[in-house]
Amino acid sequence: MSKLTDVPKRILIGRALRSDRLGETLLPKRVALPVFASDPLSSVAYAPGEVLLVLSIAGVSAYHFSPWIAVAVVVLMFTVVASYRQNVHAYPSGGGDYEVATTNLGPRAGLTVASALLVDYVLTVAVSIASGIENLGSAIPFVVEHKVICAVAVVVLLTLMNLRGVKESGKLFAIPTYVFVGGVFIMIVWGAFRGLVLGDTMRAPTAGFHIRAEHQGLAGFALVFLLLRAFSSGCAALTGVEAISNGVPAFRKPKSRNAATTLAMMGLLAVTMFCGIIALAMTTKVRMAENPAVDLIRGGSPVGSSFVQDPVISQVAEAVFGDGSFLFVVLAAATALVLFLAANTAYNGFPLLGSILAQDRYLPRQLHTRGDRLAFSNGIVLLAGAAALLLIVYGADSTRLIQLYIVGVFVSFTLSQTGMVRHWNRHLRTEKDQAKRRHMIRSRAINTFGAFFTGLVLVVVLATKFSHGAWVALLGMCIFYATMTAIRKHYDRVADEIAAPEEPVPTDDLVRPSRVHSVVLISKIHRPALRALAYAKLLRADSLEALSVNVDAAETKALRAEWERRGIDVPLKILDSPYREVTRPVIDYVKSLRKESPRDAVSVIIPEYVVGHWYEHLLHNQSALRLKGRLLFTPGVMVTSVPYQLQSSEAAKVRARRRLEWNAPGAVRRGPKEHRDHHHRESGTKR
Repeated sequence: MSKLTDVPKRILIGRALRSDRLGETLLPKRVALPVFASDPLSSVAYAPGEVLLVLSIAGVSAYHFSPWIAVAVVVLMFTVVASYRQNVHAYPSGGGDYEVATTNLGPRAGLTVASALLVDYVLTVAVSIASGIENLGSAIPFVVEHKVICAVAVVVLLTLMNLRGVKESGKLFAIPTYVFVGGVFIMIVWGAFRGLVLGDTMRAPTAGFHIRAEHQGLAGFALVFLLLRAFSSGCAALTGVEAISNGVPAFRKPKSRNAATTLAMMGLLAVTMFCGIIALAMTTKVRMAENPAVDLIRGGSPVGSSFVQDPVISQVAEAVFGDGSFLFVVLAAATALVLFLAANTAYNGFPLLGSILAQDRYLPRQLHTRGDRLAFSNGIVLLAGAAALLLIVYGADSTRLIQLYIVGVFVSFTLSQTGMVRHWNRHLRTEKDQAKRRHMIRSRAINTFGAFFTGLVLVVVLATKFSHGAWVALLGMCIFYATMTAIRKHYDRVADEIAAPEEPVPTDDLVRPSRVHSVVLISKIHRPALRALAYAKLLRADSLEALSVNVDAAETKALRAEWERRGIDVPLKILDSPYREVTRPVIDYVKSLRKESPRDAVSVIIPEYVVGHWYEHLLHNQSALRLKGRLLFTPGVMVTSVPYQLQSSEAAKVRARRRLEWNAPGAVRRGPKEHRDHHHRESGTKR
C-alpha cells in the first residue's frame, strides 16, 4: 500500500529531500518578497474599493474624504513596517508576534496572539481566493456559476504547490506578483503623465453614474463613525505584514537584515500602489456602491441586478489604458492571479507558526516536523482544510468574508508592539553602552507609537465591524485559544505522569517481568521507556539493544547524553534518518537482522501510552501504530507493545464498569435479566 501511494505522491509533490538540504530551500530577497508579501501587495486590488464602498453610504460627496483616509492608512503602514523591523532584529527565530508576546507579556498573551494569527491566516486564504474567483468570474461566467467548487479547487492547487516546498512555490509565485506590481506602477505613471502632461480627461466606466445615498447629510458623530469604518476597511492593505517576522528562518543569511530589507521594500511598494490607485480613482471619477443594483443610478434609474460592478483597479485600468488594450488585459489577468497567490502568505505563515506552537505543546506534535519536501506538510493541509470549510460555509462571497478580516491581525499587532516596549525596557535596565542605549531608546519610541496606533485601530475595527461579522473572527480566536490550552494541559499532565525518577525506586515501571527480548524502540527516557527496558531485560534473549531514530539532531544528542548520565546498561543504537522518517529506518534495520540470521526471530518491543478518551488517540502513538502495521507483515518478527496506563485510562475503566452495572428503568423491579430468562423457561416447562 505504501508503494502504491508513493508514486502519485511523488508525481504531485516531487521527490523527498534530505534534511541536510534544508539550506538549499532558503529564500533570497527577490523570491522572499512575493512569497511573504503577496498578501499586502495584492490587497491594493480591493482595499481602495472597500474605502469607496463605505463612503458611498453618504453619497458621492463623501468621496473627497478618501485621500485623507489614504493618508491615515499610509501612516499606519509605515508605523507597522518600522515597528516590525525592530521585531525581526530582536527575535529572528521565526516566532514573530507569538514569541514577542510570550517572552515579554506572558504565555496567555502569546496564546492570544497565536489564536489571532491562526484565524487571520485562514481568513487570508479564504478572502484572497474568493476575491480572485470574483475577479475571474467577470470574464468567465462558469466560474461565477460554480464559484464554491472553483474556490475549493484553487485551494487544492495552492496546497499541492506549497507541499512541493517553499522555494519551489516561491519561484512559481514570483512571476505573476512582479507582473502585477509592474502593471500597477505602469498604470500609475502613465495615468499621471496623461493627466498632468498631456492634459487628457480619463473617465472610468462608472464616471457618469450617480449614487443614491443611504444616509443624506451625515454630520457629527455619524460622519465620524462612517469615516472610521471606511478607514478600518482600508486597513485591509496591512494584512500579511506580520508574515515576514514569522518567516525569518526561511531567509538566506544574514536572515534578520534580509527580512528587514524585504519588509521595507514591501511597505514602500504597497503604500505607493495604494495611494496611486486612490488618486487615479478620484481623477477618473470611479463610482462604487455596497448595493449597486439599487444605489447606482444611470440615466435617472437604477442600473438593476444585471449590472456587474467591476473592482476599482479594473475601472481605473480601463480609464488609463483603454478597454481591451494589451496592458489592460495583462493587468486584469495578473490581478486575478495574484489574488489567488496572495493566499501563499498564509501558506508560509500558518505552518511555521503551527510548528512553533507544536514545539511548545499547544498543538499536536505532528505539526512540528517537516514533510518530505522540507515544508511543514501537516500544517499546510490543516490550513487548506479550514479555509475550504470557510469558503463552503460562506459561499465563497468575499463581501461577507472580508467583514471577518483584520480583527485578528490588529490583535497581534497591538500585543506584539506592547511586548517590544517591555523588551526594550528590560534591556535598558542593564545596558551601559551609550550608543546601544540610544539605539534602544529610538527603537522603543517606534514600538511605543506602533502599540498606541495599532491599539487605537483595533478599537475602531471592533467598534465598526463587530456587528458586520467580526464577532465570528473573535469566536474563532476563542475556540483556538481554548483548544490549544486544553492540548497544553494534556501534554503537561502526561509529561508529569511519565517523568522518569532520578533514583531507582521499586515501582511497577522498573520491576523485571519474566523473559524474552531483542530490540526496544526508544524516543525519550521516560517511565514508559524504562518499563519497556525492564520488561525486555529478563526475557532472556541472546542480544538486547535499544534503538532510536535520529529525526531531530538536538533531541538525539540530548537522549544520548541522558542515556550516559543515567548509566543504563543497555547499548543504544542510533539510526540516521536524512528524510525525517521513523518507520522506514526501523523496518530496514529489522530486515537486515533477519537477513544476517534468517533462522533467528526478532522481537521488537514498543512502549505505548494507554489513554482513555478518543481524542487523546490523535495526540499519541501515531508512530507506534505505523510501525506495528508494517512490522506485522515482516516474516520472523514479533511485535510486543508494553502499555503504560495514563490516569485518563483509569477513568475510562470506571466508566466502562458503570456501563456494565447499569440497569434499564424498571429492571430492578422485574429482576435481573438472567433471573427473568430462567423464570420464563420454567413457566414454559410447566405449561
